[in-house]
Amino acid sequence: MTKFYTIFLLMLALLAGSCSVAQPTSYSSANKKAIKLFEEGRSYYDSRNNSLAELSLLQAIAKDPSFVEAELMLAYVYTDMREYKKALEHYKRCIQINPNFFPEIYASAAAMELKYGNYEEALEHFEKYLTFTDSPLMMKDLAYDGIRDCKFAIEALKHPVPFEPVNMGEAINSPLPEYYPAISVDGRTFLYTRRLNSEMTYTGFNEDFFVSYMDGDSWGKSVNVRPINSMTNEGAPTLSANGRFLIFTSCDNPVEGYGQDRKGYGSCDLFYAYSVGDNWTRPKNLGPKINTRNWETQPSFSSDGKTLYFIRGIGNAYNRQQDIWTCELTDDGTWTTPVKLSDKINTPGVEESVFIHPDGKTLYFSSNGHPGMGGLDIFMSKKDENGEWSTPVNLGYPINTYNDENSLLVRADGKIAYFASDREGGFGELDLYQFELPDAVKPEPVNYLKGKVFDAQTNKPLEAKFELIDLETGQLVVTSHSDPSTGEFLVSLPINKEYALNASSDGYLFFSENFVLKGGDLTKPFQKNAPMHKIEVGKSVVLKNVFFDTDKFELKPKSKVELDKLISFMQKNSTVKIELGGHTDSVGNAKANQILSDNRAKAVYDYLVEKGVDKTRLTTKGYGDTTPIADNDTEAGRAENRRTEFKIIAK
Repeated sequence: MTKFYTIFLLMLALLAGSCSVAQPTSYSSANKKAIKLFEEGRSYYDSRNNSLAELSLLQAIAKDPSFVEAELMLAYVYTDMREYKKALEHYKRCIQINPNFFPEIYASAAAMELKYGNYEEALEHFEKYLTFTDSPLMMKDLAYDGIRDCKFAIEALKHPVPFEPVNMGEAINSPLPEYYPAISVDGRTFLYTRRLNSEMTYTGFNEDFFVSYMDGDSWGKSVNVRPINSMTNEGAPTLSANGRFLIFTSCDNPVEGYGQDRKGYGSCDLFYAYSVGDNWTRPKNLGPKINTRNWETQPSFSSDGKTLYFIRGIGNAYNRQQDIWTCELTDDGTWTTPVKLSDKINTPGVEESVFIHPDGKTLYFSSNGHPGMGGLDIFMSKKDENGEWSTPVNLGYPINTYNDENSLLVRADGKIAYFASDREGGFGELDLYQFELPDAVKPEPVNYLKGKVFDAQTNKPLEAKFELIDLETGQLVVTSHSDPSTGEFLVSLPINKEYALNASSDGYLFFSENFVLKGGDLTKPFQKNAPMHKIEVGKSVVLKNVFFDTDKFELKPKSKVELDKLISFMQKNSTVKIELGGHTDSVGNAKANQILSDNRAKAVYDYLVEKGVDKTRLTTKGYGDTTPIADNDTEAGRAENRRTEFKIIAK
C-alpha cells in the first residue's frame, strides 16, 4: 500500500463531505432526478455500500453528464474500491467539467497518475494544485512529495540501469506466491516464504518456509521446513552466515499445540530456531525486549553473528508507521534494547524489507519516504567507520518502477541479487528472480572462512565459540559457534584484511591463529581448521597474534586483542598457572637473542599483571633461539620460530 492511498483513506470522508451542501440549489446540476440519485449514492457511500453507491452515481451522471459533484463522489467510491484507473478517469472528468471546482481533485488525480507511472501528467497536476493559494490545501505535503518523486522518476527514466531478471525456475517457484528469500553466505542454502492455500485459517492461506540446496550448479527441489512451520503463518526468514541459525516472523500464534515458546506478544513476533546436524530445533520467541504489543517482522541477521535488524510497525493499515530497528546479541545470550536507525534511513512513511549484506555495512531496504518512482522503492545505504549511515541511494529504474518493490536479497559476493515479482512469464503470482546488481549499488566484496573445530588427540568434533578480530582496528568482526555435532563453522568476512582467529571451548586451551583474507571468489573459500588441546600440564599454545617490532620488546597495539583472550582464559580457569615463554630465530648474537626473548616474555607478563592477573600464577622464561619449531634457513621458518607461547605448569 502506497503512502498516497493511505492518505486517501484518511481523507475520503472529509473530502466527500466537502463536495456538496445540504440544499439542492447549491449543486452544479439543476436536474432533480440526478440530484436525488446523487444523494442516494452519497448515503450508500457513507454506509460503505460501495456497489450500490457506484450504481446510483452512474445513474446520476447519465441524467446529467456535467454533474461534477456526482463525478467526484464516484471517483472517491472507485478509490475506496481500489479501482484506481476508474477513479482517475472520473477525477479527470471533474477537471474537464469545472477546473476550479475543488482544488483537491488535482492532487487526487496526480496521485493516481503517479501510481501508474504517468509522471509528466502527475507533475502537472501536483504543481497546478499548489497554485490554489486562496484555499486551505489538505494534501499539500503529499503534493510536495509527489513533485519530488515525479522529477526523480522523469530523470531516472532517461538513465536506466542494467537489469535483466531471470526466473529462478521450477525448483524454487510454483503456481503459488514465493517471496522474502534468505541465503547462506556460501550461496548453497536458499530459504524463502511460500503462501499456501488453506481452509484451516480465517485468511484462507498459510505462509510456510521452503528450502532448496544447491545441487551442482543448479538448485535442488525445494522442501517444506519442519518442525518450524505450523498451522499459522511463518515468513520473512533470515539466516546466519553458516545457514544454521534462523530468525523469522510468525503471526497470530495460539499457545495450545505449540507450547509457551510459540506464544506471541503482538500480532506478529520474531522467533528463532537453529539446526543441529540435519535437524531444526522447535522455535522460540525472541522475547519481550524485541517483541512488543505492536508487530515485528522482516528480520535481517548480520554476518557478525550479533547484530539484528528488523521492522517494527505501529498503528493500523490506515495510519501505519513502519521503521527499521536494530539490537545486538550480548555475550550472555541476551539482546540489547532495540533502537531505531537514524532519520537518514527512517522516514515518516513506510520502511520495510530490510537486508544487511554480509559485509556488515551495506543496508538495502524498501521505502516510500525517500525520492523514488512512486510507492515502495528499494534503496541502499552504507555505514561508515563511525557507525553513521550514508544518504540512501535509489537503486534506479527499471529495478524500481511505479509499482511497490521489495524483498531484495544480495548474494555475499555482491554480484547477484534476488527479488520477488509478479511479472509476466512466471510460474504464477509472485515468483523469485535473480539479476546482476549494477556496480554503483554493490556492497563491499566478501569471502568466507570455513573449517572444523575438533579435539587434537581424538579428532572428535567440538562445539566452540570463535571470534574473528580485525587486527588493524582491534574490532570484533564476527562471533559465532561451531556446530556441536560436526564441529564445522562458516563465517563471512570482508576481504583484503588481516584477522586474528580465536576459538575457545570448556576444558580446552584456546586456539590462536592469524591470516590475511584475500580474494572475493565464493567458489574458493579460505579454509582453516582449529585443533583444540585439553588443559593438561605441559601443553602449550603459541600466541600467534602477539607482535613485536624487529629487535624490540614493546608490545605492538594489535597484540592486546590476543592477550585479552588469554586474560579471559585465566579468569575462566582460576586454578591454572602458566609459563610465558619468549623465542627468537637464530639470526644474530645468541646472547642478544636470549636477552630479547627474556624481555618479550616479561612484556607479556607485565601486561597480564597490569590487567589484574595474579602474578603468583605467572612465570616467565626466555628461550632465545634454543627451541626452534621450524627451519631457520628460510624466512617462513624463521617467522614461525619468532614466537611467544604460554605453557600450562599447574592445573
